[in-house]
Amino acid sequence: MASSIEFQYYDSPCGEMIIGSYEEQLCLCDWRYRKMRLKIDHRISTGLNTSFVQKNSTVITQTIHQLNCYFNKGLHYFTIPILEVGTPFQKQVWKHLKEIPYGETWSYTELAQRMLNPLGIRAIASANGANAISIIIPCHRIIGSDGDLVGYAGGLRAKKQLLQLEGALNIQQLRLL
Repeated sequence: MASSIEFQYYDSPCGEMIIGSYEEQLCLCDWRYRKMRLKIDHRISTGLNTSFVQKNSTVITQTIHQLNCYFNKGLHYFTIPILEVGTPFQKQVWKHLKEIPYGETWSYTELAQRMLNPLGIRAIASANGANAISIIIPCHRIIGSDGDLVGYAGGLRAKKQLLQLEGALNIQQLRLL
């Protein structure tokens, strides 16, 4: 019998999340009520050729523990084994997102330049939005070129809370929202 994607819900200080593991790797840590929920879940289950089962796992328990430490300002780097399910381009974008240090932000333009793809901003933004491992792959650290907080699957309020937690907002950004 094929392995399933085990998942649990997690009530974070920024909103409810769904955390999933497959063969002892984290494949999902995302906002439960995001607009693309069904599309992302379908991509993951199709990509792994399996289905979701609400059940706990060692990786889910470890992820919840590390998220709790993160939200209590006691963790800056996650050590959970990750299984990214996406296209090669999406995985390349997510690899670069993991390079953004805790407490810093990059713009989409800066991310595109670092990827040596300055004309690919829209495709990069789309791949960023398809990230299913929120917080751990820190898509919340991407902001607009003008410094504005822009699009986030968990909502701009959650994005602002995460960046405040990390000390990554300036006074002008704190006034937003």
